Amino acid sequence: MCAIVGIVNLKGKKINKNALIDMTDSLSHRGPDGKGVYVDKFLGLGHRRLAIIDLSDKASQPMQTENKDFVLVYNGEIYNFINLRKKLEKDGVRFFSNSDTEVLLKAFKVWGLESLGMFDGMFAFAIWDKRKQTLTLARDRYGIKPLYWWKNSEVFLFASEIKAFLKHPQFLKEIDLEVLYEYFTFQNTFTYKTVFKNVRILPPGHFLQIDFSRPQEFKIKKYWDFDFSQNSKVKNSEEYEEELDRLFKRAVKRQLIADVEVGSFLSGGIDSASVVAIASKYLKNLKTFCIGFDTSSVSGLEVSFDERKKAEHISYLYQTEHYEMVLKSGDLQRCLSDLVWALEDLRLGQSYPNFYASKLASKFVKVCLSGAGGDELFAGYPWRYYTAIRAKNFDEYIDGYYKYWQRLVPNRILQRLFSPVWNRVKNVWTEDIFKSVLNSHNLVPETPQEYINQSLYFEAKTFLHGLLVVEDKLSMIHSLEVRVPFLDNDLVDFAMKVPVKLKLRNITRILRIDEDELAKRERYFQRTHDGKVILRKVLSKYVPKKISQQFKQGFTGPDATWFRGESIEYVKRRLLNKKAKVYNYLDYATAKELILQHLKGEYNRRLFIWSMLCFEEWLRKFF
Repeated sequence: MCAIVGIVNLKGKKINKNALIDMTDSLSHRGPDGKGVYVDKFLGLGHRRLAIIDLSDKASQPMQTENKDFVLVYNGEIYNFINLRKKLEKDGVRFFSNSDTEVLLKAFKVWGLESLGMFDGMFAFAIWDKRKQTLTLARDRYGIKPLYWWKNSEVFLFASEIKAFLKHPQFLKEIDLEVLYEYFTFQNTFTYKTVFKNVRILPPGHFLQIDFSRPQEFKIKKYWDFDFSQNSKVKNSEEYEEELDRLFKRAVKRQLIADVEVGSFLSGGIDSASVVAIASKYLKNLKTFCIGFDTSSVSGLEVSFDERKKAEHISYLYQTEHYEMVLKSGDLQRCLSDLVWALEDLRLGQSYPNFYASKLASKFVKVCLSGAGGDELFAGYPWRYYTAIRAKNFDEYIDGYYKYWQRLVPNRILQRLFSPVWNRVKNVWTEDIFKSVLNSHNLVPETPQEYINQSLYFEAKTFLHGLLVVEDKLSMIHSLEVRVPFLDNDLVDFAMKVPVKLKLRNITRILRIDEDELAKRERYFQRTHDGKVILRKVLSKYVPKKISQQFKQGFTGPDATWFRGESIEYVKRRLLNKKAKVYNYLDYATAKELILQHLKGEYNRRLFIWSMLCFEEWLRKFF
């Protein structure tokens, strides 16, 4: 796991090596174990190394083939690299290291772009083919590892994190207000743009290639996509369960490969608990890490947000070496500056518990397993799919589903909120952005099951991608690699073909529940006992029934209460202040109205308050 950066001078000028070194070193947190740069006239590649597999200098990067015709910088892990190496060795390819890096490099040399579909893992890399004078950038299927790029007429830059661009003298730092408008609609970005103007993130499952005979005309192409269309091959439920069990155990085992110690996050949920159950069979004294919350000033549903007792029970069952950290109301404001610097871009919800979880784990291990991905693959958010059941046609489905995903500010208020810059964002049609996510999907839904698969596709492309970007940033700022067993290629391919009837117990009983309602998961589950049905059934072999059959609990703090109570003065000081930087772009009166609705207990606006706090801190850190 590492950091990669690159500079391409599009008009053939010699590379500024000092700028390349500065860009590379700005990401030292991602790779404290080594560094290197490569310069070839108009091309520069930089690398910072977090040594995980083959700790010797033979695995250092940038890595070149023996005859120096291919050069690689790479961030990630290829879990099936041993099998790929064996195939290459049969074709006469020789190796000088034991690293997955060299396997990736030589697989690309032998098989070219076809190799992208062969890699089972997480990756973002750049390969320079000196013979053909082509530079290829690629990102893994699911977007576990990020890869950003920016260009003007003279230079093309790429890096694992945006902050590397700040070190290049030609980089122009501007705010993209249209993306900001998109973010305050969805609390996410669906367009692969960022709040930094003209900075793009390469879409998952895509590659970008520059041919230096025409460097200004580079292409971005898709090599893989999710496909939740139903499997035509009929199986009974027992066969699906047996196959899921086999693939899940194999996925966890595959991702334990490392030359350093591997630990695991452990919440009170079924996904991380099951990962720990399998991993503990292969790793003695597995270290596990849990974040809890001080709920002494909290009442109601938010008391259940502290899942330490469940995590401790799993730790006891599987004899792990368990570590915990308890967060209090003031911990959000204590970490916000570092957290926003790590995130760089505005993404998703209250992620500061993830920041502290990685900080805790990094004190003991360099690699940590995560339970992310199970919900998106196996329909873990059934209350979100109600529009799929009631839709009479695709347009009605889009209209209802879009309204649901307006997570922060409804359209009727957005224009007022953005009134200071309305002329610069008025041409943004967020419903068209929403709909565009589904344009590339081949499925034409007709039945309720097909509409639900459409929703699973949408959430894998948007919500899951956002979660993965956040997970990467908040772990790598602490030099910690996070692995995601649920996103094993074979397991994902299987999960997409599992019939909806095996994921949702009774789709006709799906209920409409407001996403801002704190008790939504508990209320839904009590009335339907639904979501991830086949996954719960299979994983109940590894965890107690009280965990495998509990309602879905998100990883978040009791901030709805804290924002009204112990953190209220912090919220007021930051956001009920007309001189706050956010009000150069947003309307103070409208924001105040929304914030006061929460502080008075009239409406739950915790997500809006979090996003406002992050935007304010982002402006302070970067502008």
